[in-house]
Amino acid sequence: MKQHTYDTPAEARCTLPEDGEHLIRFIAREKDFKGIGEQKARALWERLGADFHATLRKDTPESRSLLRELLSEESVDALYTGYAKYKNLGACNWMAKLKIPAPIQQRLLKHHDDRSVQAINDNPYLLLGFGMPFDAVDTLARQQLEITDCDPKRLSAAVEMAIRKEIDKGHTYTTQNAIRPTVRKLLGSPDLATQAFMAGHQKAQFVLNGEAGTYHPTAQLLMESVVAKRLLKLAAQRDLYDHDANQAYLSAVEELPYDLTKKQAQAVANTLDNAVSCITGGAGTGKTTVLRTALRAYHALGYTIHAVALSGRAAMRLHESIGFKTLTIAAFLRQEPVERTGDQPHHLLVIDEASMIDLPTMYRLVTHISPKVRIILTGDPDQLPPIGCGKVLSDIVTSEVIVNTTLDIVKRQEGSTGIPEYSKLINQGIVPECLSTGAIIFHETPGTLMAEHCTELFLNAPHNSRIMGATKAIVAEINKRVQNAANPDGQRLEFEFHGERFYRDTRQGDAILFTQNNYDKGIQNGSLGTLVSTEAVGKHYGVVELDTGDRVDVTQGLLDCMELGYCITLHKAQGSQFPRIVIALQRGRIVDRAWLYTAITRAEAEIHIVGAASDLKAITESVSNAHRRNSHLVNLLRQDKNHHPERSLLPD
Repeated sequence: MKQHTYDTPAEARCTLPEDGEHLIRFIAREKDFKGIGEQKARALWERLGADFHATLRKDTPESRSLLRELLSEESVDALYTGYAKYKNLGACNWMAKLKIPAPIQQRLLKHHDDRSVQAINDNPYLLLGFGMPFDAVDTLARQQLEITDCDPKRLSAAVEMAIRKEIDKGHTYTTQNAIRPTVRKLLGSPDLATQAFMAGHQKAQFVLNGEAGTYHPTAQLLMESVVAKRLLKLAAQRDLYDHDANQAYLSAVEELPYDLTKKQAQAVANTLDNAVSCITGGAGTGKTTVLRTALRAYHALGYTIHAVALSGRAAMRLHESIGFKTLTIAAFLRQEPVERTGDQPHHLLVIDEASMIDLPTMYRLVTHISPKVRIILTGDPDQLPPIGCGKVLSDIVTSEVIVNTTLDIVKRQEGSTGIPEYSKLINQGIVPECLSTGAIIFHETPGTLMAEHCTELFLNAPHNSRIMGATKAIVAEINKRVQNAANPDGQRLEFEFHGERFYRDTRQGDAILFTQNNYDKGIQNGSLGTLVSTEAVGKHYGVVELDTGDRVDVTQGLLDCMELGYCITLHKAQGSQFPRIVIALQRGRIVDRAWLYTAITRAEAEIHIVGAASDLKAITESVSNAHRRNSHLVNLLRQDKNHHPERSLLPD
């Protein structure tokens, strides 16, 4: 038998085998037909023949009696169960005629099962929720199912799709003015767009706040409501700083080799006095010192500490900073939910680099822990917002409902890199008097030579450097240049697939970036590593050693999400730090003050900024658009009118 693989076929048909030999093999090989091998399957066909499908479509006493002559009761049950599972294949044939892609069919069948055909007939625009583009659904609905241009279902679907496009930009709600151009484009008419806003809609998809004129996707509104409710319940638990907490505080402070500043001491005390609190501030302001001290106090009080960060590299750095076990958020969520028990009644969840946490991730975190588990969030709300929708940390700080201590004093020490001071000026919109100072070197470079100059700087210290780029185009160009210069002779990654030889121009020794989550292998979108082997063994084509020290076998499933990682976008770098970074600075839509500030704070010891001084000045002085996202969470938090101002808790 020769196997063929087809890319994006126009049509795929799925049928139960009609001839005896195919049916026999189908039943014998499918695990759902438990206890029925080829011999019994053949006997069934010989007995039932063309009446096979009619016999199994209805589970009747007569049919069972007939089947018991050949099968045990357990096998009869398995036969009916297995057949019921595959009876929706007829729906696949119908959907294939409508040119509904196979992956969308699978998701639809999983949700609606044998009601899928009826569901599509009732409202074909439900396919939008399973990933089908509006244009494709609209064509299907109007040409195949006779939906008219002004059908309320079509009008509502256009509004729904326009709202989804806003969510993809990071908003959790939107307004009619924001989505009107998209609705008009989808429907092809200004008049139909006007009708769409007047038509009814399915509240399962979005909620219209008539008073405010805002549109809230139901899923995002639900998540915001749950997160706000959990945080407010914890925020109401104040004045928790008692004698035991004071003793734990003093014990933790005694272990420090230096004195805390007044603001740092207040921050530690605030975490002990409140069930939920934040520690925020820029680079060099002492967030790590405060967190480490607070966690030692909590440990002395008998708390089980769950410290998490979004990326593996950030979790590893957090562990090195605080001395307690840390996990990635993905790994934490795979564990059993955290509940208060008699054996262990006290738990604390620490979320580091919380500026990166989007709304869905925060929702999963708060629903994974008991409502009585305390929470500490740390981070810098002035950094870039998360890739996903929402801006949780920024909303929490802005609401002023939850106690937040902002550390803003950068203490210059002898031998300092100057990075904290430099980043603080950028964050304030002030262009540093000297663009090159301390461990920060500015390289005036025209755009045409940017990739070349970044490559040269990387090669000066390839083992501890990373390049930050703003766009996929500049990242790809720099990666190719660096690979050819730093690793020209590395063994290429080659593999065999379906009897043919293929290769990827990824070489042994290359820096690797993973662009998708694969939790089974401990990989997240943004994980970094090095391709240390290209030796193919069975279905493994090589080995990547992650920055965390773990090794991952390269399989067919991982090939599609592996890219060169010498140069990465800033979003991939957020939450991580590198000894030495090179910043490819270009003016553009996504490069603003927050972008530059975040890029600078990714460095531990040395920074090279490559670009034009005029661009750096314009980027720094322009108002950052990083926090202009529409987010309803801040409004929900502010509904708590009875929050109290923080009290001074500094021990003597």
